Amino acid sequence: MSADPRARRPGGRSARVRAVVHRAAADLVAERGADQVTVPAVAERAGVNPSTIYRRWGTLPALLADIAAQRADTAPEPTGDLHDDLANHAAWTLADLSRPGGVAFFRAEVAPDVDERRAGLRECLQRVSTRFETILDAARERGETPPSLERVLDRIVAPIYFRVVFSLPETDETYARGLAAALLDADS
Repeated sequence: MSADPRARRPGGRSARVRAVVHRAAADLVAERGADQVTVPAVAERAGVNPSTIYRRWGTLPALLADIAAQRADTAPEPTGDLHDDLANHAAWTLADLSRPGGVAFFRAEVAPDVDERRAGLRECLQRVSTRFETILDAARERGETPPSLERVLDRIVAPIYFRVVFSLPETDETYARGLAAALLDADS
């Protein structure tokens, strides 16, 4: 039985195309903002045909969501200590959102088209929820009683997103880690 030559192979041409398109899109978003980036501009920067991007991702928001999902893979590894894990993930969330183009990726997920916006927000919420739910599940398995995911989203994630989106001063790692500490202190 022969393999389908169109199948995506890790490390093959498909992976190289994905990497070069991701880099081009990320650079353009950081330089111009997501609202000034188009699929043809990404294709030109990446050195690929726009049809390659349309065929693989369909839309620019889908491409940006794929890039955001890949970045989520770089979140810190759990330490086994709930306080440290929540603080580390709060700090990582802030750093990821604050990086060049970070807010632009979030804004792209909150697309002007209602259907795309709903899909983008669901994906964003799912990524963030999964990252924090892993920490909370591990704490439960250790016999701890962690806060609910809803409280983590309300008390850690939402304030970080709000402060970064609106560029509020003093939104730094100390602030992010403090949100985690305050949540755990309030629940104890």
